[in-house]
This record gives sequence, structure tokens and C-alpha cells, in this order.
Amino acid sequence: MIDTAGVRKHAKINESIEKYSVQRTLLAIERADVCLMMIDANDGVTEQDAKIAGEAHEAGKGIIIVVNKWDEYEKETGTLEKYKKEVYNKLAYLTYAPIIFISAKTGQRVDKLFPMINEVAKQNSLRVSTSVLNQVINEAIAIVQPPTDKGKRLKIYYGTQASTKPPTFVIFTNDKGLFHFSYQRYIVNQIRKEFGLEGTPVRLIIREKGKEE
Repeated sequence: MIDTAGVRKHAKINESIEKYSVQRTLLAIERADVCLMMIDANDGVTEQDAKIAGEAHEAGKGIIIVVNKWDEYEKETGTLEKYKKEVYNKLAYLTYAPIIFISAKTGQRVDKLFPMINEVAKQNSLRVSTSVLNQVINEAIAIVQPPTDKGKRLKIYYGTQASTKPPTFVIFTNDKGLFHFSYQRYIVNQIRKEFGLEGTPVRLIIREKGKEE
């Protein structure tokens, strides 16, 4: 386990030691299998939090969002769900990451972190058989037809998993240009619906059948 130094808000990083702590955090992300994105409950998601979370996401790491100092936060009915929504609004690309509310001071829910870490690491390393993957893709196509452009319809021939950490799938089509982002997101959501993949990014590589990339 790597405990990085606290990273301040961007405006406050004007000393070499703070810049060094950011660099150490980025190096820690590279080394990690699972990143715990620590958020101060009282501050909410800061600009620097979003930057560090984005680095972990781009690196394909398993991610758990950990809201600390929850014991200090003033609560009322529905506070937890409202707070979750605000976090996901600011970190829209991390909606796959589970959120846990803890208190490092009192130990509240800290013990629940370890099973979550193991599960996210497992999901980040998940391998899906080609036959099952294509069954999911074909069912997704049957529910929502692929898009068309100027009379030409996107055809998805088949998919296969290329790698893990994160799960990366290669999808072979007739025309990459027709495979719009919205339909890619739909396919990813269907894959998640079937296999879970909570806490891990999912990547698609689009290739045209018969063409060397």
C-alpha cells in the first residue's frame, strides 16, 4: 500500500515540496492496481481531486472514491445520496467507481474498504470469453440498432478481449467513422450490465475488418 502526501488545491501549489508531492502521487498511480481517491467531506471534490482522479482513470486503474471525515459532515434525510450525486456530477467519467463514506478518525466503515479493494482489483483483471462477449454484443445490437449515416449502417462483426487492467475489448466493424461515441458508450454499458466491472474503466478499440491498424 502506498500512502501519498496530501495534495493541496492547485492555487496553493507554489512550493517545490508541493510540486514534489504531486509527482509522487502520479508515480504512485503508475505503480498501483487500485487507487483510493480520497475526498475531504467538508471540501467536496476540488479541482486537484478531479485532476488526480483523471490521471488514475486514464491509467486504467481500479478506482474507489473514499469520502473521509463523514463523521464531521452535517447530515439530514437523503444527505448521503445527494452527496453521491454531487460527486458523480463533478467526476462524470468515474460513475463506474463505487463510493464509500468513512472516518479515518473514528474508524467508521474503514474495515469495509478491504473487501472493496479486493473486488475492484478482481474486476480490473477480469477476462471474458469471446463467445460470451459476442453474445452480449449481439443482444445489445438487437435491442438498439447501430447508427446510420447517409444511408450506410454501422455493422459490428464481432468483438474480442485484448487485455486486462483495464478490461480492453477490440470491436471489428465495417466503418469506424459510423461507430459514434454515444453508441460506444451504449455497448460499454451493456458489457458492464452483464459482467459488473465495478470500479474499473472499460476500453474499446474500434477496428475495420480486414484493415491492419
